[in-house]
Amino acid sequence: MKATTQNNLKKLGLIVVGLLAANIIGNFFFFRLDLTQDKRYTLSKTSLSILEEVKEPLIVDVFLKGDFPGEFKKLQTETQQLLEEFKAYNRDITFQFVNPIEDETEQEAIMQSFMERGLTPINVSVNEKGKQSQAMVFPWAIVTYKGKSTKVPLLKNLMGASTAEKVNSSVQHLEYAFANAFNTVVKDKQKKVAVIKGNGEMHDLLMADFIKQVRENYYIGTFTLDSVAKKPQESLAYLKKYDLAIIAKPTEQFSDEEKQVLDQYIVNGGKTLWLVDQVNMEMDSLYNDTGASLAFPNDLGLNDMFFKYGIRIRPDLIKDEYATPIKLATGQQGSSTQYTQYFWKYSPLIYPTLNHPIVKNIDGIKFEFANPIEILKNDISKTVLLSSSKLSRPVGTPVEVSLTSVTEEPNPGEYANKGMMPVAVLLEGKFHSMYENRVLPFDDKTFATTGKTSKMIVVSDADVAKNQLDKNFQPLELGYDKWTSVLYGNKDFMMNCVNYLLDDNGLINIRSKDVSLPMLDVEKVQENYTSSQILTVGLPIVILALFGVLFTYLRKRKYSN
Repeated sequence: MKATTQNNLKKLGLIVVGLLAANIIGNFFFFRLDLTQDKRYTLSKTSLSILEEVKEPLIVDVFLKGDFPGEFKKLQTETQQLLEEFKAYNRDITFQFVNPIEDETEQEAIMQSFMERGLTPINVSVNEKGKQSQAMVFPWAIVTYKGKSTKVPLLKNLMGASTAEKVNSSVQHLEYAFANAFNTVVKDKQKKVAVIKGNGEMHDLLMADFIKQVRENYYIGTFTLDSVAKKPQESLAYLKKYDLAIIAKPTEQFSDEEKQVLDQYIVNGGKTLWLVDQVNMEMDSLYNDTGASLAFPNDLGLNDMFFKYGIRIRPDLIKDEYATPIKLATGQQGSSTQYTQYFWKYSPLIYPTLNHPIVKNIDGIKFEFANPIEILKNDISKTVLLSSSKLSRPVGTPVEVSLTSVTEEPNPGEYANKGMMPVAVLLEGKFHSMYENRVLPFDDKTFATTGKTSKMIVVSDADVAKNQLDKNFQPLELGYDKWTSVLYGNKDFMMNCVNYLLDDNGLINIRSKDVSLPMLDVEKVQENYTSSQILTVGLPIVILALFGVLFTYLRKRKYSN
């Protein structure tokens, strides 16, 4: 055997041994490098802890396969790369990209099936070299584990945003969306949520979509305060078994005994979500012959409790120039009623500006007859989550509210130094009992003036959690306005509130992750289309041709001698 052959075999043997050694070492030492500036592919500790719980095959079906515009191809790519990162840490995770309308003959039936499952498709405009076309996109994924499934929204619906902006915002949301879905299907329910009843609270049908969404991750049940009158101690002990209490739109005054039960629940670490209207006013009351109704203060007996905790809900209405639209009948044309769209200034459209996980990266939230919240000084930490716009002002009550006000011309002067009124506040800390140094309504041997660290969120408009009903009196998706066909960010906000109050594994904090995607400037690309084509296509061909000519010339020169 020649020496060169032996050397080649030795080299080959060393390469094989090196590859085997690298694979063996790789089985014991796993690492991946994320060279992106924003570390978008570096999974959070929370995501990794959820992945550790996956012990059996977890299947992800992503409906982002097909011929998409460039922005959606970016969403497709980012989704695939993130799922590959999940799979790299846990081989039980498998995913596939599916084109739901590959068979165009069944397009309508498939679309109907998807919509019945809540997987609403979107119709996007494709602008390529000045030519407009339409494309149907299903920006959803389905996660399945042990026969349990949940849907994953992949596209954030930001009103007024361009497709590129929506995609950029959606990519920031991807890790949270999938981690939350994995957590939903993998982990058993542990936390308990109580929906407080007994004081004229909102009917379950009007918050059905909210309750349904909460039920996916938590146990949820009704807790009636009626029993407090006869058995206050037993009622308090039972309420303490719940991790969160939701008080949604009470209309009747709370008794001192009921307030003591709620107060001691809070002092002992119970989380609360308050959805409170301090003014009695409903849109339905305006649909009469006069188109007007009287708005008046609604004293629920909670002022002293909130004051002790560090806030005050004023019995005023907020009038905001940044408002949601309503449709009103304006005349007759033949047998058809004519409707005109107006901005309803008593229904503020509030866009979150705070970089807090509860409100970050969510769309505008629709309020209806909201009240201003005053922040008071005490040792409780307070974070204003949502505020009215600069062009807003309080309207004192009692006051007549009329639909004719939609025709009022805006007057910026009347809003000077009156806007930016808080409507949603997060309170965190060790709460002091409102009955500190006071006579107790009922004897309680476990009474505490201060206790465990707790959290509460106070929203001065319960209609934020209210879903509309369709013609068959079935609940629509929370945040969807059937009159204008607009979907607001109410559902995201409400679920973020619940998740933040109950989250003990840091899942909600993934929402704070910043991801910045470089997007192509479409107009600039179109302006320089010819030069771009020459640079990206023509130049490589020219270089390849020159290399071929040179190679042929050198080869002929070498072998011609």
